[in-house]
Amino acid sequence: MSFDHPALLYRDAGEYLAGTLPFIQAGLAAGEPVLVAVPDDNLRLIRAGLGVRADDVRLRDMSVAGRNPGRILPGVLLAFAAAHPGQSVRIIGEPVWAGRTDVEYPACAQHEALINAAFAHRRGSILCPYDVGRLAPEWVDDAYRTHPVMETPAGRETSPHYGDPAVVAARFNRPLPDPPSRATTIAVNERALAAIREFTAGYAAAAGLDEQRTDDLTLAVNELTTNTVEHGGGVGTLTLWTEVGTLVAQVRDRGHLADPLAGRVSPAPDALGGGRGLVLVNQVCDLVRVFTTPTNTTIRVQMIL
Repeated sequence: MSFDHPALLYRDAGEYLAGTLPFIQAGLAAGEPVLVAVPDDNLRLIRAGLGVRADDVRLRDMSVAGRNPGRILPGVLLAFAAAHPGQSVRIIGEPVWAGRTDVEYPACAQHEALINAAFAHRRGSILCPYDVGRLAPEWVDDAYRTHPVMETPAGRETSPHYGDPAVVAARFNRPLPDPPSRATTIAVNERALAAIREFTAGYAAAAGLDEQRTDDLTLAVNELTTNTVEHGGGVGTLTLWTEVGTLVAQVRDRGHLADPLAGRVSPAPDALGGGRGLVLVNQVCDLVRVFTTPTNTTIRVQMIL
């Protein structure tokens, strides 16, 4: 079996279960490991629909596990596949739901496109439900670009708008809004790294992050600023500010992220060079946005207060 990545378009609970339960049951009948990672309300629907077979399926709340879209590939989908080497896996992943914000969505669309590249040489199937009654119409249109196959109550069809994963992901490589005038900006260079860690920790604690979350943000900023020194031209800027309910940190430098999967696929354990830092940043932050050009890269992370 090769890789299959259909989108399921649904309008209500009945259509949702009609599209997801047979998919799960077919996987169980074939002896495939099955993962369901969807928002909590839909997770409850599936759990109830499966009955006693729910214990045979790995169930995860995507609104928690995939709060940051950039962590879904390395921390959820690829992690599940890696836990079952040599087997064809069957996954339901719902990264785009009605509660997603416009700020989060570009990272979601990039994730959906890049699934096709990350799983290109793997065996399995990932079904991605889309609530066409509640999602923005343009988000549903994007599903046709990021999924080779569409499933509706009327049947299964090849998507007429599916595109190359890297090209589609690049559509969402968009400039980020400027930080507010009240933001604090400090220079990044090799001599400043220790002071940056200390400053970030103090800023995060003062903003209201608890100790663990402060440590997480400090770790993320350290990874990004160290990458600036080692791979981003040696100098850059760190900018910190708060928005309503959110602490934001942004690192800008002269580097370029040429690989669209950077931060979304963990390097092999024996791989030489870098690549692990941005994966780690995705794991500890609530949202990671990236805008990269041949002459500079801006990475913006958010922590919910």
